[in-house]
Amino acid sequence: MIHGVIVKPLRRIVDDRGYVMVILREDDEEFRGFGQAYVSVCFPGVVKAWHCHKKQWDYFCVVAGDAKVGLYDDREESPTRGETASVVIGQLNPALVVIPPQVWHGFTALGGQPAVLLNLPTLPYDEKEPDELRRPPFDPEIPFEWSTRGG
Repeated sequence: MIHGVIVKPLRRIVDDRGYVMVILREDDEEFRGFGQAYVSVCFPGVVKAWHCHKKQWDYFCVVAGDAKVGLYDDREESPTRGETASVVIGQLNPALVVIPPQVWHGFTALGGQPAVLLNLPTLPYDEKEPDELRRPPFDPEIPFEWSTRGG
């Protein structure tokens, strides 16, 4: 796994009415602050990548559907520099992915349904000075495969 990235399995508390799943609490070890909450939907066949932040931490949780989250580390000081990683999260694998600043990341929907991703970043979006760098989804400098073994 990429240095500093945390994948925290989430637990569903199920009863005959449905379930509750706690995603993040302020007393969790992984909590580093709250900036805003937003939902990003990715349609099947679409890749939403690559981007990273200079200061912001992202907290990804897929609340509907399933997604492949891609990660790439090109931080000069990192012991995992040059490495990529992926994690599947969502209905099949409820988990929180904590992404540190300067780690490139993105996601794509798996299966035939949209993936609904909830992000709880540490900073609010600043329209005048966005804390965001972007690269194309199939950047040849990032050795990452978005397609799945099934197609």
